[in-house]
Amino acid sequence: MQIILLEKVTNLGNLGDIVKVKEGYARNFLIPKGKARRATPAALAEFESRRAELEKAQAEKLAAAQAFGDKIKDIKVTVARKAGLDGRLFGSVTNHDIAEAFKEQGAEVDKATIRMPDGPLKAIGEFPLEIALHTDVVVTVNVEVAAEK
Repeated sequence: MQIILLEKVTNLGNLGDIVKVKEGYARNFLIPKGKARRATPAALAEFESRRAELEKAQAEKLAAAQAFGDKIKDIKVTVARKAGLDGRLFGSVTNHDIAEAFKEQGAEVDKATIRMPDGPLKAIGEFPLEIALHTDVVVTVNVEVAAEK
């Protein structure tokens, strides 16, 4: 299926690119989220008339993500969990727990934006994690997992 991108999509293209994707990806994700539209002649004409408006909106989203990234990169997040004597947790710390810890610090971070490449944290210590606020803005934060007392 040929679509026109209405915003930058990671590993796919930039605003205004016409790309070919699988039907399900377009129908179930890109089009409902407002990230793309079918590439019909009418849609292309409408896109060209709204291009400046869409570029301005994308620039505002990027600026807001950069400002929020500057705000959260200095926040120290600590999550306390029950742990054994060897430093392993009884359970794990997930992206949901980290999002809640950020919320307590006054920063709303969506749990889907927290990247945990090694899966949930299962030990005590300090771990660098990435938060993808925008396709171009990825902030590295340190999350400390401590033992409950």
